[in-house]
Amino acid sequence: MLRSFRYLLFPLSLVYGAVVWLRNWLFDLNILKSAQFNFPIICIGNIAVGGTGKTPMVEYLIRLLQDDYLTATLSRGYKRKTRGFAIADASTTALEIGDEPMQFHTKYPRVTVAVGEERLVAIPQLLHDRQDTQVIILDDAFQHRPVHAGMNIVLTAYNNLYSRDLMLPAGDLRDVKASMNRAQIIVVTKCKPNLSLDEKNAIARELRPAPHQHLFFTALQYGILYHLFSQLPAQASKSTAVLLLCGIANPRPLKDYIDHQFNSYDMLRYPDHHIFNMDDLAEIKRQFDAMAGTDKIIVTTEKDAVRLMKFDQQLKDYPIYVIPIEHKFLFNEGPVFEQLVVGFIDSFKK
Repeated sequence: MLRSFRYLLFPLSLVYGAVVWLRNWLFDLNILKSAQFNFPIICIGNIAVGGTGKTPMVEYLIRLLQDDYLTATLSRGYKRKTRGFAIADASTTALEIGDEPMQFHTKYPRVTVAVGEERLVAIPQLLHDRQDTQVIILDDAFQHRPVHAGMNIVLTAYNNLYSRDLMLPAGDLRDVKASMNRAQIIVVTKCKPNLSLDEKNAIARELRPAPHQHLFFTALQYGILYHLFSQLPAQASKSTAVLLLCGIANPRPLKDYIDHQFNSYDMLRYPDHHIFNMDDLAEIKRQFDAMAGTDKIIVTTEKDAVRLMKFDQQLKDYPIYVIPIEHKFLFNEGPVFEQLVVGFIDSFKK
């Protein structure tokens, strides 16, 4: 029903698409300027609203690079309470830099985590403040045309391929499909773990990557539940009742996973990047306490977890666990992807 209603908005999509196309055309003609840095900058992005797995892809790159390169991430810091450029330190909170950068900062303390709305300004500032930096990962910056990233890794979800989508507001596209030509790497995310070779080839024929582009496929891989505060693993079984707290753009894959892992679960869903307050906390406690039995836990995402950390005193006695998530490359093509990324960075040493 909702999708059918959105089709009625197609005339608005034509207007929006024309504006986006014009802006890209002006950048392509160099009327609007893009700055290119003689430095390895990798952009992770998509052309649709909603969750395609950008955050776990940034983390994949961090794990790949942090042992061999002094790595930095640069995000806009969506829904943070501050403005301007900032580098995370020991006293930083999610309210100051945003939930996803805070997640990077918490999990990967050796990595420089910076935020700034204007990447064109933030990149030189970052390189000035952290002069030893060897690679910058731009989080969700594919539409930020004032910066010309040397490598663009663009994601599209298996169940909502950009090739089948429409421009906003009738569809989910925030950029025109032709922009995909700027990508060096396209990753189809959230695939079935058992995606067949025939399905892979069919999607490749549909997306028609250009000769200069590389196409990969990934599935989501969930890790072991760990306690929000103690970091200890959960002692849970199939019969454990779960209260799922979820404030992400597309919770469907996580819901499917929880449904498969546990006999029963309840869910409290919040908007993407939701900032939890005391009323939310009261509702979480009320719903958890109302669940029958004693074999029960609260499960939340890593992105939500960084926004719940501030309630350590209120939640310390509750069994609240975090579920990590990663990309798993299908068809044994992870090493090929990693070689492309490392080769791009090393090309600047020549």
